[in-house]
Amino acid sequence: MLSFRRCVVRVVVGAAVVSSASLGSGAVVGAAPLSSCGQARQDVAISSSVPLLDWSENFGIDAQGDLWVSRVMRGEVQRYDREGRLTATVAVPSPGAVRLGPDGLLYVVTGNSPLAGSGGIVRFDPAAANPNPVAFAIGFPQPNGAAFDADGYLYVTTANGLHRLRRDGSEDMDWWTAVSVDGPNGVAVSGDSVYVTANFVGAGGPVGRVLRLSRTHPGAATTLADLTSVGTLPDFVDDLVVRDGVLYVTTLAGHLVRVDPNTGAACTIVSTQPLTAVVADPADPSALLAGSEEGTVLRIRPVG
Repeated sequence: MLSFRRCVVRVVVGAAVVSSASLGSGAVVGAAPLSSCGQARQDVAISSSVPLLDWSENFGIDAQGDLWVSRVMRGEVQRYDREGRLTATVAVPSPGAVRLGPDGLLYVVTGNSPLAGSGGIVRFDPAAANPNPVAFAIGFPQPNGAAFDADGYLYVTTANGLHRLRRDGSEDMDWWTAVSVDGPNGVAVSGDSVYVTANFVGAGGPVGRVLRLSRTHPGAATTLADLTSVGTLPDFVDDLVVRDGVLYVTTLAGHLVRVDPNTGAACTIVSTQPLTAVVADPADPSALLAGSEEGTVLRIRPVG
């Protein structure tokens, strides 16, 4: 999430994160937030041309298996084929999450910046020769994460909470009235469960929280896991994905954390540079793709 709140957290945890140049390996100072799941393998799937300017805020996969990366600082989403070659660029102001809709179109959050004013969601045909983004929904303050459920509802995290949109772009106001989530960031849906990463939860509350809501009864959000890094220093959680019944969560301190959705048990897959987003790798069933603030997209293969 690229936001004012994230900038604040960066200042707070800045002492815990150092550059790869100062460490020689891109490691993060201090212990991992939780016990280690085992030594994961990682390599570079897509390199960054210009660090930070290429900030890979989020990404999604189209029906052809191509990866679309949100370059939030550049104001565009970029398409890469399975060999990591750049094949298309579409202008989208301050893009966030990219998700494949049930209609085969790509839905992209726009306005994911404190300077963008009101934001929304645009959509376009990823197979078109020259994709043309058109508005799907507007009027949301700094939208960031997004996820579709099995019925075609689109869940969107914004600066004022979690919204649910119908297929025509209208908002489900019954959902909005029932749900209450402070500081939502990433969102993923599996079955009846809606998983949300949240930071600055309540007055003086913790950052780094993973919540679960019910699609059918969203009134009560339950805490699945609280993730912390060095000692009592909180770690800002960003995006998450469900793969093979397991949650994977990215954090500002550079951790990819695996969370058991049944028990809340969590462990660290890998510690690396600050991570922004995670998706299942369409080209490798054993791997995940993780975005970073530096701009590199990493391929990470968890153990077990």
